[in-house]
Amino acid sequence: MSDLLQGPRHGCTLGALQTVAAIERAIPILHAGPGCGSKLHRGLSIAGGHQGVGYAGGDAIPCTNMIEKDVVFGGTDKLRNVIDGTLKIMDGDFFVVLTGCTSDIIGDDVASVVKEFKDKGVPIVFAETAGFKGDAYKGHELVLEAIIEQYLQPVDKKEKGLVNVFASVPRHDPFWEGDLNELKNLLAGIGLKANILFGYNSGGINALDAIPAAEFNLVVSPYIGLKTAERLKEKFQTPYLHYPVLPIGGIETSKFLRTVAEFAGTTSEKIEAFILEKEDEFYHYIVRAADVLTEYQLNQPKRFYNINDASYALAFSKFLVNELGYFPIHQFINEDVPEEYQEIIANYFTEIAPDISSEVTFVQDSGTIYDKIRSIKTATTPLLLASSWEVDISKEISALHLSVGLPIIDRLILHHTYVGYKGGLNLVEDIYSRLFAKHRD
Repeated sequence: MSDLLQGPRHGCTLGALQTVAAIERAIPILHAGPGCGSKLHRGLSIAGGHQGVGYAGGDAIPCTNMIEKDVVFGGTDKLRNVIDGTLKIMDGDFFVVLTGCTSDIIGDDVASVVKEFKDKGVPIVFAETAGFKGDAYKGHELVLEAIIEQYLQPVDKKEKGLVNVFASVPRHDPFWEGDLNELKNLLAGIGLKANILFGYNSGGINALDAIPAAEFNLVVSPYIGLKTAERLKEKFQTPYLHYPVLPIGGIETSKFLRTVAEFAGTTSEKIEAFILEKEDEFYHYIVRAADVLTEYQLNQPKRFYNINDASYALAFSKFLVNELGYFPIHQFINEDVPEEYQEIIANYFTEIAPDISSEVTFVQDSGTIYDKIRSIKTATTPLLLASSWEVDISKEISALHLSVGLPIIDRLILHHTYVGYKGGLNLVEDIYSRLFAKHRD
């Protein structure tokens, strides 16, 4: 992240404050400069479909607001006072201290300060999340690492059917809450109890306490969550299943459920009946829309670009190719994917469907993305699944544009989801609603 970026999307590592805020009754405490938390809230939450502050997010987040004096003399005393004040004033169950660039550069001993409160029985951890370490996805994993290493304790026995789910990253995926809730419902349909950790009615500190008791961990993304699952396996001997594709639509969701059921040892006629019932419902609505989906006069797109994170770029590609018969043009993955995962992720796009693959570019700079798009000539109207940044380039190339990734300022997102059978139908509705709207303009 040493280059200047046109159109930044995923914030810095301190964006981990959104992960903490997504845990029920958890409170992030920032040891950072003034304005960091507020700007990240605006960039990742307000500009993520107007998601709001949550229980203790946004401008309610306690912060040391480090200034020049703290750089010279250190800010540990100020941090101690802010934590103490937070405990007196704010009603929380779990606290996470997050460091910014200033405190990490000067080397404040945050661990010792946090230990003082932990020794008094306060449920508190810390994560060194200086912005220069990477983007907010990196921060998300650092928070989970801190919880595992500093808070979780072994349990006497595993709970049959309990599964920790590591999938959509809170707020960085604008549809995270709807997505995680849908995964929970799908897993319940095959007899599993999903421990989601984030969002409404997820359990808060009780969900965190239950992590070591899970029968297995489920990672649903190309790479985010893998390090977390590996750490849990090392510390608590919990096995994990890695399913790299966020399931959207009939084909991928049924494949996902059968794979998880086989891993969990719950495969049965009852579960197969549940899957077939959900498939029938999904394709009932797809068939009902067949006239629209095949209407040539609408000049509907049959080729597509993705400008999104790896998880959604892969998920959308699988759905559009296998369910709607679209053909990929180029996929732009715009989070700071570690180099060790890039070849693996690129290989996923060589297997979108038999004999259908797509080129992938890992790039965070919008200017580079737009130059590449301008260099590609298409004979028909393309679909551009991207962000609100891409409104102008969409007009320039006469594309059908739908905002589905950060930043999103032209949609309000509350409980919308693109996951599962339901999510596939939502995506079809959203694409073709935009198509109709474009013809009215």
